[in-house]
Amino acid sequence: MKLFITGISTDVGKTIASAIITEALEADYWKPIQAGDLDNSDSHKIKSLLSNSKTIVQPNSYALKTPASPHLAAQLDGITIELRKIIEPKTNNHLVIEGAGGIFVPLNEVETVVDLIRPDYKVVVVSRHYLGSINHTLLTIEALQNRKINIAGIIFNGDENQSTESIILNKTGVNFVGRIENEPYFDQNVIKEYADLFREKLLQLIN
Repeated sequence: MKLFITGISTDVGKTIASAIITEALEADYWKPIQAGDLDNSDSHKIKSLLSNSKTIVQPNSYALKTPASPHLAAQLDGITIELRKIIEPKTNNHLVIEGAGGIFVPLNEVETVVDLIRPDYKVVVVSRHYLGSINHTLLTIEALQNRKINIAGIIFNGDENQSTESIILNKTGVNFVGRIENEPYFDQNVIKEYADLFREKLLQLIN
């Protein structure tokens, strides 16, 4: 199974969610496009957070120097991101693919992150509670549904907000995977605890 992890915006917890899902499934991990923080990239963070010995962290297709929208980071590096050069790694394992920002973050003048999502991918949406997050979440899910993209489920990140969560789940019908609380820190032990908590639900969603 191939799970594409996207968020309703930037900094909503995609990498932590990706680490939990990767650990739960002992999957391989792939971040096709990394923009900035190349010495402490999302791939580095994933490696540091996992405790299983099965996961292979696959190399980025594009590793860009500037922490910015991929299209701008690529432009500053003097290149153009081309979808044909983003080649999915070959693996017999489950594969967790982490996007960049939200689904309409531009990759170049034409394509956005949603164009990275292939027909055999299932999407997990990560939503974090803030003023406007209901709108951003509903827009993200509706855009995915309009494109006939298979949504496996949603993860809420942060303290429980029953009003927000219930309206999102009721309006969309999307499966609830779990909630990541506002933890004081995340390390291998915390990620493993969430992986154990989410595993059964994840296995149900991907089968």
